[in-house]
Amino acid sequence: MEILSILQYLWQQVLETSWLQWLGVSAGVTQVMLSKNNKVSNYLFGIISVIVTMIVLYEAKLYAEIALNMYYLIMSIYGWWYWISNKDAAQKPITSCSGKDWGIVVLIVGTAFAIFYYFLTRHTDSDVPLWDAWVSATAWAGMWLLAKRKLENWILLNISNLFAIPLLYHKGLLLYAILTLYLFTVAFFGYFNWKKMMKHYALSTVQGDKKI
Repeated sequence: MEILSILQYLWQQVLETSWLQWLGVSAGVTQVMLSKNNKVSNYLFGIISVIVTMIVLYEAKLYAEIALNMYYLIMSIYGWWYWISNKDAAQKPITSCSGKDWGIVVLIVGTAFAIFYYFLTRHTDSDVPLWDAWVSATAWAGMWLLAKRKLENWILLNISNLFAIPLLYHKGLLLYAILTLYLFTVAFFGYFNWKKMMKHYALSTVQGDKKI
């Protein structure tokens, strides 16, 4: 009986989902699939998803989440420009984080967490400021690594996803919680896909050097 009630509740949530949420989620799914396969067009769908999501969040009065999505928008535009700014953009290799990169990641997470936590506790009625700040901070760092085509972007993004799933459910955004669960799974495999491509690029580079 309880299972039936849960299914009925979930179905009711689906029926009550607005077309904007469906559009935002659909664009988000497309974006992450293209990103997993190292396609520059992932940023176009990312931009569409972010803009629609900001509208949804505004209607839900989730203003702190809007700030995070504004960052997503900026980083998506930057990432798109970074990949297509020259003719060989598609050939830019995937690389691992250096010590300097990790230092920047720590700086981004620490600074973003402090700013968001301060803002949420002092200027909003958020009931989950610590949780919300952590999700946002780790996502900021992950997006920066994605724009720089660093393998470890998937790790940071999935740390954020892991905490975002129950947070979104708590806020009543079931469809976005389901999307985030899907993104968590795709990002898990995306990490290994990028790692495979990185090794393939390194091998082809070595073979090319030998021919020369």
